Amino acid sequence: MGIETWLNKVRHSITHSFDSVHPVKRSRLGVLAFEVAGIMPKLIHLWQLLSEKNITRLRNESICLEGVRKIVSTDDTFLLSLACAEMVENLVTVSKSVVRLSKKCEDSHLRSFESVLDTFANTGRDPHNWVLGWKEMEARNKKMDRYVTATSALHQAIEELTVIENNLKKVVNHKISDYNLKQQKIIDLQQKLHWQKHEIKCLKDKSLWNKSCDTVTSLLVKSIFTILSRIKLMFNINHGYPNSLPRSLSASATVYPSDHALNSFNFVSGPLAKSAKHQEKNIMSHGFFDINSKILKPASMTLGAAALALHYANLIIVTEKMIRSPQLFGVDARDDIYSMLPNSIRASLRSRLKGIGFSASDPGLANEWKAALGKILGWLSPLAHNMMKWQSERSFEHQKLMPKTCVLLLRTLFFADQEKTEAAITELLVGLNYIWRFEREMNAKALLSCNNFKSVHKNIS
Repeated sequence: MGIETWLNKVRHSITHSFDSVHPVKRSRLGVLAFEVAGIMPKLIHLWQLLSEKNITRLRNESICLEGVRKIVSTDDTFLLSLACAEMVENLVTVSKSVVRLSKKCEDSHLRSFESVLDTFANTGRDPHNWVLGWKEMEARNKKMDRYVTATSALHQAIEELTVIENNLKKVVNHKISDYNLKQQKIIDLQQKLHWQKHEIKCLKDKSLWNKSCDTVTSLLVKSIFTILSRIKLMFNINHGYPNSLPRSLSASATVYPSDHALNSFNFVSGPLAKSAKHQEKNIMSHGFFDINSKILKPASMTLGAAALALHYANLIIVTEKMIRSPQLFGVDARDDIYSMLPNSIRASLRSRLKGIGFSASDPGLANEWKAALGKILGWLSPLAHNMMKWQSERSFEHQKLMPKTCVLLLRTLFFADQEKTEAAITELLVGLNYIWRFEREMNAKALLSCNNFKSVHKNIS
């Protein structure tokens, strides 16, 4: 027993010596936790966008919006390709942040994440089995959500610590005649400081702060691979799929009926399948990510290409407010909206207004215009508001926040035909011109009638 005990001690000593020479380094995220906490909600949101409910809504509602059909496209294949390409582009944007993080990892596989992702996108090969099953991905999302909540609380706690430290400095440096009062304030703040540091220590353990870079990067990488696999599945981009998302397939089959076998992953029929086949031919020669990026490039006749989508969205929303309440806007407001018009709409508006009399006193015609404008706004206004929402969520101030809506570019004015959109806006302005003048004439008549009544009443008195 003595010899065995001695040998164990020797082994322990040798192991300890080896560890002291070659210590195992596990880099912690530290302050990078706050950046990662901004990445995770985006991945969660992307995964939720790919739920069967949202994909069904995309197929049955989004591409069928009246405004989309009127001024964007009636081609289902094209519209679904836009939706797929935007989801891929959003994933690529998030992936770029993860690529930077992966360079700090010790695991060589994680450090090569960028090239492995590109290969997986083009061929479907997943050498490290990074694509997760449905249940596991759902569990990972819950874990990421907890990390984000704890890291957000940590950020707030650190800010509160700074406030306490600053207050303590002020009290220490401030001259107070009552020495005892000053000492009590110092003691109170020191106690707050102590408890705040303790809370921060606990939050660092719960949050991403003390997690290793490899552990967190692995979580992000596997989420990205799984989301990309899900995109390919739902949009029928079928090459080299790993058998890893079977749980949702039976339900997906009811959304996208197909005669293909279960393991073929062909659950999309009709125009979406045609779009997928067209993509597959281009992927091997141009690359999956490049193809999707090119799909999102607006055609020359669209508002996106003319950089007018946001301007027209704002113009439509302002016009909508004036049509809803013309009595609230005066001459200055009308001049302001006219100054917003590009030359093409100004020329069209002048042409339409030629020959129209100065009188606008027909109530029947005014009601007809209101009904017509209501119909136009019914399909045009949603695209304008969606354009503003889409842009707002991608502004610098909101980049770190979790998206609040599921607005896709195809439901905005970005891909809208410029000529058709301008024709609709011109029609709104012609109608607004009549309604605005009608309201002013009715108000003038009412005022005149009121003044005449007062004059008669005064004479009688």
